[in-house]
Amino acid sequence: MRYANAEEFKSHNGYTIGDIWYPRVTKILDIKAKPGLDNFFKEVGSFEGAEDIKIRSAAHGTLVHAAVQGIATGAQVAISEEVRPAAEAFEVFNKERKIFFYPEFIEKQVWSIRYRYAGTVDALAEVDGKFGVLDIKTSTGFYPEYNLQTAAYVSALQEYQVRKDLGLPKEIQSRWILRVNQHKLCKNCKSTMREKGGWSKIRNGKNKSSCEEGQHVWGDTVGDIELREFPYFFNDIKAFVAAKTLWEWDNNYWLRNIGYSR
Repeated sequence: MRYANAEEFKSHNGYTIGDIWYPRVTKILDIKAKPGLDNFFKEVGSFEGAEDIKIRSAAHGTLVHAAVQGIATGAQVAISEEVRPAAEAFEVFNKERKIFFYPEFIEKQVWSIRYRYAGTVDALAEVDGKFGVLDIKTSTGFYPEYNLQTAAYVSALQEYQVRKDLGLPKEIQSRWILRVNQHKLCKNCKSTMREKGGWSKIRNGKNKSSCEEGQHVWGDTVGDIELREFPYFFNDIKAFVAAKTLWEWDNNYWLRNIGYSR
């Protein structure tokens, strides 16, 4: 991406915490190839159309995050009709799993002094007696970059000075991805349709005799929730640090321009 000046580069790619500028975790991970995203751009057929869907999908994701975080903390939040099926599914799911979100650590900015990066965690939570990072995704599956993102947060929160500055109640023990999605199911062939950001994606069910295009009979939108723990993060932290080194190499011009060093 091209930048008009150093300030634009800094604001687009990181945060200033105190007097120090830190690259942002999610921007660092842009350096990693994402085949699924490439396929999405091909399906849409135009860059402008894909960008519009991405923006609208991000807004959808924000609504889901707010609903889940509100339900998990008992806060009174207005739930958009757009994401109500997912929110209601999470409410039912959490009555059984009893995930505890620490209210003071929702959408919390964290940073690494050791590796020099920063990011915002969706939540610090307790699941099955373990305290750790919980990241909310509105995808249909789990992707490798999720592991790198959450590993970066875990690594930062394990640093003594960061733990002290943030006042963590205990040491980070694990991490989870909470997938919160919603879809419609075809009553005939069990295919699913996901609508997000103005984009519909149909996935064929296990029934080989799927309906012909335009012949599906869709039911109501329902939510689907999945929680996965990823307790082993040593190799993911190493991979993230390697990605950051590559990102620094790729942005060497601007980093030198702003006097970045670590």
